[in-house]
Amino acid sequence: MKISPAFQKSSDLIEGLSLAQRERLAFIDFNLQFFGKVSRSDLISRFKTGLAASTRDFAAYREIAQNNLALDHSTKQYLRKHNFEPLFQFSADAILQSVSKGFSDGITATEQPSEHCFDAIQLIHPNVHIIAALMRGIHNKVKCTVKYVSISSGESQRIIVPHAIINNGHRWHVRAFDEKSASFRDFVCTRFTQVSAGEEKAERNQLSIADEQFNRLVSLVLMVHPDIKHRQAIEMDFDMQNGEKIMQVRAALAAYVLRQWQVDCSFEHRILNQGCQLALKNHEVLASIENPQLAPGVKKS
Repeated sequence: MKISPAFQKSSDLIEGLSLAQRERLAFIDFNLQFFGKVSRSDLISRFKTGLAASTRDFAAYREIAQNNLALDHSTKQYLRKHNFEPLFQFSADAILQSVSKGFSDGITATEQPSEHCFDAIQLIHPNVHIIAALMRGIHNKVKCTVKYVSISSGESQRIIVPHAIINNGHRWHVRAFDEKSASFRDFVCTRFTQVSAGEEKAERNQLSIADEQFNRLVSLVLMVHPDIKHRQAIEMDFDMQNGEKIMQVRAALAAYVLRQWQVDCSFEHRILNQGCQLALKNHEVLASIENPQLAPGVKKS
């Protein structure tokens, strides 16, 4: 958690608190900023602390940011003052995810989704045991024996060396060296029927350091699709500068990014009336990325 510039003078005091207490102060700060109020019962319910501990937390918060809150004695709630300055800096993405999932209490808690903020609906949910086995393989840099179902050849057994698990915007896949094809490939996590992380260490040419497409960055220059009439709306959506959005992404992931955001990658941008709001300006980058045919408008060679 980053401390807001307005409270840099109090940074030593904040850093002197335990990590657990900083988390509780961040919760107070979060609720004041986004909901306008917070109570000791909220803190007790969220962190399962006692009344005395919650009282100390509010006292610590008021010592640092006394102008941020005022106690409403009639409701026993602390209300956000009009001159509130956030104590901690939160990213917009983290905020929206936290609000939509009810600021859940870590990985063991049951989520309580918000009725006012909704995240994207997920249709694909990987098996936790499969993910656990893949993660053990990644962490220990060992070969994994897997059974995998592909669209083209059905189920087969193979040996892979996984090194990264990635969300491509639609589903989770694992980046791994595949001994069968002697190359680095992407495997969809939900298509594994069995994963066994062994004890045989991977060879150097099978580790992430040897995955050229994964380690190399490419620039994607995006622009508003020529078919869009009011360009400013899209420029604002993507925070474009001089009509462009330049993204640095791993070459192995570039095609997924282009597909996720429906970027028209056809020459002369010929995809019309199909929801494409963006177009790829630097077509030459397609020659240097993996699986360019996954991007909208790119024909298979």
